[in-house]
Amino acid sequence: MKPWETLAVATAPDGSRFELQRHDTNYVILADGYDLMTSFAHGSEDAMMSLACPRPRPDACVLVGGLGMGYTLAATLALLPPEGSVVVSELIPEVVDWNRGPLGPLAGYPLDDPRTELVVGDVVDVIRESNSRFDAILLDVDNGVDSFTLASNSRLYSPKGLAAARRSLRPGGALAIWSVGIERTFESTFHAAGFAASTHRVRGRGKRDGHYSILVGRKG
Repeated sequence: MKPWETLAVATAPDGSRFELQRHDTNYVILADGYDLMTSFAHGSEDAMMSLACPRPRPDACVLVGGLGMGYTLAATLALLPPEGSVVVSELIPEVVDWNRGPLGPLAGYPLDDPRTELVVGDVVDVIRESNSRFDAILLDVDNGVDSFTLASNSRLYSPKGLAAARRSLRPGGALAIWSVGIERTFESTFHAAGFAASTHRVRGRGKRDGHYSILVGRKG
């Protein structure tokens, strides 16, 4: 059997090791040895925008937390009108390079879309510095609200982090969080932060993909 080939390695600010690997036409990004995202199972990430902001206004602005392999960004752009815009925040510069290189064709080079604004930095800071700016915030940076790629990401799901997200949304805007498992208990946390909450089970596109959850909190 042909082995997986490591194409590149990156180190996060907290020391976590990220690897880009390829096997034939399939790609995977590993975080400390665990699959973070793959090219053959991504349908659930694609669904985030349609659940959070299915009918965006003409001037809609969406924040995507975590570039990954570009699928969430591409799906967001596909729903946005020509006057809309997307801010994508990616903490690790090498992930941006990978998307401009070998990963680019997978999602159709969404970083090259003129509606895309790239921020190389922590999505926590983007949220904190924004006020009534976004129609939707799509967070695909962890495997769930208690399974973190980086320990510092726990700030996103704390009461303080959710309050900051709510301030950064326009009225009627939504915060969507990707999760590998069912997180219905988080709905009460959403409610406590002033959101109307819902949990959606979504199946990926690949034959080997299973069901995942999209947690949506909507600002009244």
